[in-house]
Amino acid sequence: MRLSVLDQSPIRAGCTPADAVRESVELARVCDRLGYHRYWLAEHHASAGLAGAAPEILIGHIAQATRHIRVGSGGVMLNHYSALKVAECFRMLETLHPGRIDLGLGRAPGSDQRTMQVLRAGPGSAPVDYYPRQVLDTIGFLNDALEPDHPFYGIEAQPKGPTAPEVWLLGSSADSASYAAHFGLPFSFAHFIAPRGGDQVTAAYRQAFRPSDYCPAPMTSVGVFALAADTDEQAQYLVKSRNLWLVRLMKGELAPFPTPEEADAYDYGPHDLAILEANRGRSIAGDAAAVRSQLMAFAERYGTDELVIVTISHDFDARVRSYELLAEAFGLTARAAA
Repeated sequence: MRLSVLDQSPIRAGCTPADAVRESVELARVCDRLGYHRYWLAEHHASAGLAGAAPEILIGHIAQATRHIRVGSGGVMLNHYSALKVAECFRMLETLHPGRIDLGLGRAPGSDQRTMQVLRAGPGSAPVDYYPRQVLDTIGFLNDALEPDHPFYGIEAQPKGPTAPEVWLLGSSADSASYAAHFGLPFSFAHFIAPRGGDQVTAAYRQAFRPSDYCPAPMTSVGVFALAADTDEQAQYLVKSRNLWLVRLMKGELAPFPTPEEADAYDYGPHDLAILEANRGRSIAGDAAAVRSQLMAFAERYGTDELVIVTISHDFDARVRSYELLAEAFGLTARAAA
């Protein structure tokens, strides 16, 4: 089983966004040493709780700070940007760190609706239904493979080189899975966003998959929120921070991640409790053995051999400890530090 990481660069209450970015770099170094396969950086904008607004920049810094782990985006929200510019950014990253760069593409806003309008401002902005064309164009620019009849044939994404980033489509619905199957690309389902129906979506992707030069057979992973601690009691206490943050997020309150003490003291009303119940299936928390057992059940259900773990805790040391416990529970092979 491959274990990978999705880092949303969470901003903890009492800390700054700069602290969150520094913690992303520190956690990547730890996961590189522990034997994790990939380290993906998320994209969110105008958020008081998530600091990763520019994964294409943070990827380069983290790739430089690590030695073995693949580093990439989880993902770049392609609907906001030019396909050529995205391809140029990731061709540069691939040139600097050949064989270690992933380009995960998504189409979610990654922001509130007002911020999304700012991101798309200008004459070059494209509607969301243009996304499949953008995906195809990005792949073409990355691999110098635009069709001769393409209106931009002959335009090259520099710097060119012998290798290209590994492209994934990310999603929490059947649409992204169908695009991945059609274009012959790997697909990662975000269970931590959509906890129901992902196994059917992933199965449909495999059934409809069309082999391509970039991916000859279906290739999947599943993004899961998991928090492991030395005891189940400790894990259940730590996960209260994210639970309260989700409640506030669902009510439109953008805030840093609270402490477990603040979550304990929060007065949950009936609507809050309904939100908690509705989101119960989005996360796993417990001691290492229990979390491993549940993660293996997820992998079997989804028919995948790669799990992308999202872990958020107000205590950064506890977050690091969670990844250490899971690495030990899954028998990952430790590697030399960068």
